[in-house]
Parts: sequence; C-alpha cells; structure tokens
Amino acid sequence: MLADPAVRCVLPPWGGETAIDLVDLIDWDTLASAEPTWLVGYSDLSTLLLPVTTRLGWASLHGDNLADTPYESPAGLLRWLDVAAGPGPHVQHDSGLVADWVRFEEDPRATRWREVGAGGWRLQGAETLDVTGRLVGGCIETLVNLAGSPYGDVAGFGREHAADGLIIYVEAAEEGAATICRHLHGLRLAGWFEHARAVLVGRTNAADHPRMTQEEAVLDALDRLGLPIVLDLEIGHVPPHLPLVNGALARVRIDGDVRRITQDLR
Repeated sequence: MLADPAVRCVLPPWGGETAIDLVDLIDWDTLASAEPTWLVGYSDLSTLLLPVTTRLGWASLHGDNLADTPYESPAGLLRWLDVAAGPGPHVQHDSGLVADWVRFEEDPRATRWREVGAGGWRLQGAETLDVTGRLVGGCIETLVNLAGSPYGDVAGFGREHAADGLIIYVEAAEEGAATICRHLHGLRLAGWFEHARAVLVGRTNAADHPRMTQEEAVLDALDRLGLPIVLDLEIGHVPPHLPLVNGALARVRIDGDVRRITQDLR
C-alpha cells in the first residue's frame, strides 16, 4: 500500500504488539523510489513510523488510529486529518483536558472523549521555553527495541539535521515506572538525545513503582542531559491525542499562559 500511487494514506484500525517483525521484511529500496504516502497511527505503529521517517525521509504522523478518528478534537488540538491536509504551519495548544474513550458497548457512535479530569503541560529544567527542532519519537516500549539498529538510528537522523536540531517526544503505553526508566536510559545510551534541544513526554496511565513514579523514571534517565523537558502532553495512550509529525520542523513555546506547539511540514 505504501508503494501504490493510488493510496494516499495508510491508517491501521488500532495499535498492535509485534510490528517489529516487519521492519526487515519491508522493501525499503522500493519505498525509497516511491511517492511518499502518509502512514498514521501510534502505539506499536511507532515501530514503523520511525524508520519511515529516518530511513526514507518521509513525514509520518503520530496521531490517532482509525478507531479514534471519529472523536472530535477539543479546543486547542487539531485532528490528524487537518494536519495531513496541508503543509501548515499547524498551531496547537495545551487542551487542559484529561480524557478517556467511551466503551464501544456503551455507545458505538461516540464522537466525544469522556472527560475524566484536567491537566496541563509542565516544564522541567527551565522557567520558560522557546525552542525549534525536527520532531521525532513515539512509544517508548516499542522504540527501545529499535535503538542501535538501522531502523532506529535517531542519532544518525540527528546528525543529518544537526542544523535544525531535534525535539524528541516519548510516551509510555503500559510498562511500570522501573521498566520505563531502563528503556529511557537505553535510548540515551544509544545516542537518541545527542542532538535534542528539548524532550516532550506524554501523559500516561502506566503504573508507578513503589519507589519511583513515572515522572521520576523520566527524570532519572533524562534530567542529567540538561535539556528542557515538557511533561504531560496529550500524546499517545491517554486521549485526547495531539498529532505530531515525525520530520516536521516544530517550535515549542511555554511562557506563562502560553503553551503552544507549531509544526511546519514544508
């Protein structure tokens, strides 16, 4: 489908478990000569989104899956369809919303997230932030398995875009805090953050450890980098979903009441 010029977007119905078994079976040479096609998703799809961008130079969209697409975006966020429809710049703001899905058996036609609380982006390591860089990242539990391989060479991607720098984003699906801590240390040791100018961390419902929260896991691994870290973004496994484009040139600004990310796809 990615090589078919009649297909403009591939949007899986949901996430998955073992997309890693595909990465060395894909005909990357054929795709390198094909017209770029949107690949959209999150969770295990991060396993494919990352090399589509780092190996092919295509933009790929970490956003919703097909099952999430009917949901309306809250004020401040865009739908992935709006982001994919044009080059931007696409401006999004902290929605302040913590949400959950409506179970299919409760309402199969649900289009609005179930509000379960309020929360906002939090900046660690600086009082204000105004930074630009190329976006790249995804789900921690799936991407850690690509680190050090030709399919997860974020260090090489950073060297290629050294003039722009990188903004790395990560989010935890379900692993406990100690495992997430180990995974992030592994990404750090693989050079993922060598060219980073900031790190964005998604909100998570994954379990804490008796001696370590999920936030403490992030800071244990990444605080030593001396980079600004933005916590609790709406990316990944806790809706609503803020669509991020791997490869886009992004500007993140946090200053007082301003919490904004702008993505330019040109």
